[in-house]
Amino acid sequence: MTHTIEKHPSVAAFLDQPSIPAFIGGQWRELSGGTMDVKDPATGKTIAVVSTANANDVADAVESADEAFAGWSAMKPKERAELLNRLADKIAEQSEVLAQLEALDVGKPIVNARGFDVPFGADCLRYFADMSIDAVYDRPLNVEGMDARVHRAPYGVCGFIFPWNFPFTLCCWGIGPALAAGNTVVIKASEVTPLSTLYLGYLAKEVGIPDGVINIYTGTGPECGQPLVEHPLVRRISFTGSSAVGKMIGRICGERLIPCKLELGGKGAAVVLDDVDVDQVAEALAGAITLNTGQVCCTATRWFIHEKIYDPFVAKIQELLNKTAIGHGLEEGTQMGPLVSKAQVDRVEDYYKKGLSEGATAIVELKRPVVGGGEEGYFVSPHLLAGDDNNICFREEVFGPTAYLVKFKEDSDAIKRVNSLAYGLANSVWGRDLDRANAIAEQIVSGNSWINAHNVFAYGLPYGGVNLSGVGGGVNSPETFDDYLRDQTIARPLA
Repeated sequence: MTHTIEKHPSVAAFLDQPSIPAFIGGQWRELSGGTMDVKDPATGKTIAVVSTANANDVADAVESADEAFAGWSAMKPKERAELLNRLADKIAEQSEVLAQLEALDVGKPIVNARGFDVPFGADCLRYFADMSIDAVYDRPLNVEGMDARVHRAPYGVCGFIFPWNFPFTLCCWGIGPALAAGNTVVIKASEVTPLSTLYLGYLAKEVGIPDGVINIYTGTGPECGQPLVEHPLVRRISFTGSSAVGKMIGRICGERLIPCKLELGGKGAAVVLDDVDVDQVAEALAGAITLNTGQVCCTATRWFIHEKIYDPFVAKIQELLNKTAIGHGLEEGTQMGPLVSKAQVDRVEDYYKKGLSEGATAIVELKRPVVGGGEEGYFVSPHLLAGDDNNICFREEVFGPTAYLVKFKEDSDAIKRVNSLAYGLANSVWGRDLDRANAIAEQIVSGNSWINAHNVFAYGLPYGGVNLSGVGGGVNSPETFDDYLRDQTIARPLA
């Protein structure tokens, strides 16, 4: 029997505002871009109204961050780290509020928001805060006749544009290293799922983050994303989202000659060898495509199954996916929630139909389950197609609870077919012979190759993409912290 979780009083109060304002310069303010409804994807009903930004509001946010930069960057690393650790503690204290907002906004099961999204975000702030204390900011140079060094300094205002699938975690992944390095930040939260990101403003204010160091607003990309990328006071941009939009942002940053970090789409592969425990691998890959209802850029959506185990694997995966517990994110026991929006439902259904029309076979059919007494939610069932490599569902990112199965015989054939696409975010290899698995992992092109697991994240483990999946550095590692410091040579002739 399921149990629906009662909204936390702070969640109810936050959502019940006539319009949730933006957080700019340490103040909550209504913006000039109008308002936008935020919907619960499990019901299709409006749960909040948010104030949205236009170019003038973006300029105000950037100018606030620019004004705050001098004071924030002048702090000792230990002082900044203390404030960031306070913010992490506050996130932990308010974890149920943030988890409920994430579950309501994105539609994900609250167990995932509680167990990963919120605590992993807090851990990010702690990780980079601690790193900033131990970092070396000056490196002496052995140059004859010179007293010389390389000094590492923050850039200034850093702009962040975040997607709708993991709004809180990705926000922390982005701003954590930037703030720890002494930069100030302007955040464009997704207009689809802005709630937890906006709530972060309350927590930042409460723990004493100086006004203007963190600025948060929401709205559409053309109205308030592009003006952020183009603003002359923004010194660095980070974007997480589609490859198509990433290319546009990369062109603008190239024209402005500022660095950008692009974390983009993927079409991840799982190569399943013939020596695996079929039941264990099937369970793991079922979990990969149902996690966040498949709305995960790095998840495994092309499954290369060795011909010797193909039939038993298919039988097991059918059993697992057909019993997936689909429900509202605030219901205990839900394994998979809805897609984030009606537009996403239309996208997933359209790919499924096109895949079938191009000759694919439905291993597990897509259905539209009725959840919650017939309410209009954005639910689809997990589903699988199988066929040849020319199918659209093999080649393009669907972003739903789905995967495409292909059969292989030789390892070299699987490697070639994995590498046939221009994406390169994350792949996995499954097998008991670790020498064989490692050899394959080294040859498949991606920023991340995982063995006997998929969707693997840890602080200190670099994560980023190549080719159409990203450029400009990754996240979660010391290299990420270094990205937010620029080198400056300081030299004095001795003669």
